[in-house]
Amino acid sequence: MTFALFVAYLFVTAAGFWLRYLNLAHLRRHGHEVPPEFAGAVDPATLARISDYTVENSRFGLVESAFDAVVLLLFLFGGVLALYDRWIAALTGSLFWNGILFALLLLAAQSLLGVPFSLYRNFRIENRYGFNTMTLKLWFVDLVKGLVIGAVLTAILVAGALWLIAWSPDRWWFWVWLFFLGFSIFLMYVSPTLIEPLFFKFEPLAVEGLEDRIRQLMERAGLRVSRVFQVDASRRSRHSNAYFTGIGKVKRIVLFDTLLQQMSQDEVVAVLAHEVGHWKKKHVLRRIIVTEVAAFLGLFIASLLIPGDTLPRMLGLGPLSLYAKVVILSFLSSLVLFPLTPLLSALSRRDEHASDRFAVDLTGMPEAMASALVKLSKENLSNLHPHPLYAAFYYSHPPVVERIRLLWSGARSQ
Repeated sequence: MTFALFVAYLFVTAAGFWLRYLNLAHLRRHGHEVPPEFAGAVDPATLARISDYTVENSRFGLVESAFDAVVLLLFLFGGVLALYDRWIAALTGSLFWNGILFALLLLAAQSLLGVPFSLYRNFRIENRYGFNTMTLKLWFVDLVKGLVIGAVLTAILVAGALWLIAWSPDRWWFWVWLFFLGFSIFLMYVSPTLIEPLFFKFEPLAVEGLEDRIRQLMERAGLRVSRVFQVDASRRSRHSNAYFTGIGKVKRIVLFDTLLQQMSQDEVVAVLAHEVGHWKKKHVLRRIIVTEVAAFLGLFIASLLIPGDTLPRMLGLGPLSLYAKVVILSFLSSLVLFPLTPLLSALSRRDEHASDRFAVDLTGMPEAMASALVKLSKENLSNLHPHPLYAAFYYSHPPVVERIRLLWSGARSQ
């Protein structure tokens, strides 16, 4: 079984590398071609920058993925997991505190191993293409904040789960699922006011008249938002974005200041109308339900596999702690879910198309939506020529050229 799992992981890793290779080869063949949908908006020099940026990011991603794969193989198949598990067990005599330490130190190690890649990506690649505006001090402060927040949330989740396991040894999986569900809903409420302001400065919209237009859009859609903000994303990057955050009465709209600098009011309204489409079409609710059903089934299966030594024996190991078995389960689930990736991506792309249609119906401005996508792609140097198989496997959004083509065809048919 150990050899079979080893081969399965190598196959999954190799498949990911092959798909990236296909994507880069496709870009080399077609990267010089300006799609008709971008004619007049993207010149050859910009197209060359898009290709260079995509290639550099992809190659760096391959190096990072290879490093992660080697670390994971050593950790699981090289005996490091068993050594780490025994070391943690010797620290305290408490299964409760051992579990928290196991998770926190693993989280810290994962974060520290990612530091060189984050530094190179931000201060080499993003700098080279004019995106990074972050100082080294700000990067470090963000890293520390992220580690502290991640540690606190992880400690709460692990402590709660371990307490529930001790309280209900036979039905722990159900109570843990309820606890995780409740905690995720709690985070949706507190994140907009407690966590996100730790990284961004939230301010009222500075563009005159835009907030009124946004509120009118929400009213037409039958949605209510508590506030509309812009954030100082330009302190970190010139990439642009907009998003909904929160739930219920704390639901709010957040616009990057970079987006406001790049787009007209019509384009901003069209982008937000697309996000509204996800709420009105219940895409967000459906994704939450699918995630929770998967979590419910996953925890039930975990309750069947964790007792005994079945999981350690799969890796040729002796008895392990509950926490080490959870790590093995996480690894197995990644192998099982890999073949489902294209299906999940296809469902996500279907929702994106539906939200595009909703935005056009709500605003009556297909041209504004199309021009917004052109600007987003141009300003963010998005790949205009992804390989069809790579896009089918990994893209949660339809390729931008396809989206714009459908928007223009809808505009002509009106």
